[in-house]
Amino acid sequence: MGFGVGDYPIWKYIIMPFISGLVGYITNVVALWMTFGPLEFWGIPLFRIPNEPWGIIGWQGIIPTKAEKMAGICFDLMTTRLFRMKEIFQRLDPKRFAIEMEDGLLLVLDKVISEVAMEYMPKVWQSLPEDVKTDVVITTDSETSNFLTQFMKDMQEHVDDVIDIKDMTVDACVKNKRLVVKIFKECGDKEFIFIRQSGFYFGFLFGCFQTLLWFFYNEPWILPFAGFLVGWITNFLALKVIFRPLEPTTILPGVKIQGIFLKRQKQVSETFARVVCVEILHMRAIWDAIFHGPYAANFFALLRAHTLVFLEKLLAEISTVAITAMGSSRRYAEMKECMAKKKNIRRITQYHRSELRLFTGSA
Repeated sequence: MGFGVGDYPIWKYIIMPFISGLVGYITNVVALWMTFGPLEFWGIPLFRIPNEPWGIIGWQGIIPTKAEKMAGICFDLMTTRLFRMKEIFQRLDPKRFAIEMEDGLLLVLDKVISEVAMEYMPKVWQSLPEDVKTDVVITTDSETSNFLTQFMKDMQEHVDDVIDIKDMTVDACVKNKRLVVKIFKECGDKEFIFIRQSGFYFGFLFGCFQTLLWFFYNEPWILPFAGFLVGWITNFLALKVIFRPLEPTTILPGVKIQGIFLKRQKQVSETFARVVCVEILHMRAIWDAIFHGPYAANFFALLRAHTLVFLEKLLAEISTVAITAMGSSRRYAEMKECMAKKKNIRRITQYHRSELRLFTGSA
């Protein structure tokens, strides 16, 4: 032991770089696995620092652990680099929206008006001449398109007040950590292959230096220390090659280098947009966030305001008779509120799914 020249058989020196390469490969594979999995903490949760992957006994993938933070970063990226929600909703044509929705809304309104009128003033409604009821239907037909158009225009102007896109994004990622993992894996698939393979190449290269050192100085601590260095250096070099330099840099005449991930910015952006729009910002999720999110009250207040104006026009011809029959204007107002609540606005999503496509080429 100690200083010496070739104290071991030659085959041991030959295999040393290959073993070092294998160590580099395995450490990189394990590092990637620990980055993405397990999705939930695996082990005995005796003690854990919040938002940290490790416990005294156990581990949770780094990305699943930080799903909320990662989702916040994704949101900031989407709304500062890719698009703004108001711009997306501006793609909707209010007039086409009105045309698509009109027939369905007319059917709903006909039923709602009859049901509520029978509840609040059954005798008066039954005794009304048919031509008066027909006038209400005609007014409904003529005013519905204007109601839908104005409602959509108002919603386009106040979309940031009726949907909290960050809350929606973060909530989706926290509830489904597999989704965050999928975004990272699909965007960085080529880089992760490089990380695994480079572990062997860099490990083999470092193993050649290790072999040379071991040939002349073979103290026992050299091998475990070299194993530690191989694992650390291979990960460090792989990350440097992926992300540095940020911009194309000339190192020799006619030779430019750039981080391999950054070379694929356009492809990565397309992949990121596709995954996010298919998995997070699809229309069902957007409308669920509008109906049930933290700003839902604002949406329904907006809908209520437009609906009450709309109903006032519909019922103008029978308003005096209705107020007299019900005994007070308060009961008449209650009847309009009841009609407003019964209107089924959720059919809107059938139109939006075909019109509001965030990712070009998506179905």
